[in-house]
Amino acid sequence: MQSSEIRYFLAVANTGSLSGASKQLFVAVSAISRQIQRLEERIGAQLFERHARGMVLNDAGQILENHVRKSMMDMEHAIAEIQGLKAVRRTVIRMASTDGLAFDLLPRLFSQFRRDNPGVMFYLNIGTVTQVSEMIRNAEVDVALQLSLVAERGVDILASFSAPVRMVMRSDHPLAEKELQLMDLHPYPLAMNEQGSTIRQLFDLSCRMSGIFLEPTVSCNRFSTLYDFMVQTPGAIAACSHFSIMYKARRDNLRVKPVNIGQLSQRYLQVQSPAGKRRAPALSQFIDFIRDEIARESELFIRDFGL
Repeated sequence: MQSSEIRYFLAVANTGSLSGASKQLFVAVSAISRQIQRLEERIGAQLFERHARGMVLNDAGQILENHVRKSMMDMEHAIAEIQGLKAVRRTVIRMASTDGLAFDLLPRLFSQFRRDNPGVMFYLNIGTVTQVSEMIRNAEVDVALQLSLVAERGVDILASFSAPVRMVMRSDHPLAEKELQLMDLHPYPLAMNEQGSTIRQLFDLSCRMSGIFLEPTVSCNRFSTLYDFMVQTPGAIAACSHFSIMYKARRDNLRVKPVNIGQLSQRYLQVQSPAGKRRAPALSQFIDFIRDEIARESELFIRDFGL
């Protein structure tokens, strides 16, 4: 079929008359009429019911219109997909995060995003909260993920998720099936971030306010060390955000327990970008992806682990 035939056919279907299509297309009525007749001859069926006041699609015409419009939509989607593919081809996304988020969450997000965007490459810089804040404020990176106690200034907060401190343990731990109180942790080896980290600040504050003294057995600035110690040590407990173990907790059959102390619920996972900086298409696509993925997986995690 010639494109002019389809174009004239849709114009008559939209306007309901040859004269209406003529005004819309700036083409003579006779020319449109000839193209419609040619199309009907090619198909072998009439497409319109012709009335004194205009033309209305019959059953055959409606079938053709549905297929034509679907074909046009498929073409538009294909063009959009191709343009999107071009936009993200051979793009480097520079990112900063605190250590815990680089342990489990970010590797999975990188892998999932690259399945549909294989041309995207990532450069990840892991730092402390202060270092990550400086990198994103100075626009040294394109996007940052970090666990913060306060709303960061001088950056755009693209998403924020509650990130209370959780206690993680093996499924055979004596506390695995119990409601957890802070004092319950005392007899067990505790693995925790170094002093100065947000999780340690909240934990130490909660202990002081509760009149409890708890000293970590292992203190480290690398969460992978804390995690492996907890998995390999009977009775050990690690403190972290559930975002740090979003996928590994299920794989390793762990138990994740809340501690009902208000101070331990004052952290937020923030997705940040430099304030006012224009974002490339690939970066915008990645930010939308991680925002949706974190929200979805967090909701599933909280439900599945009874948090």
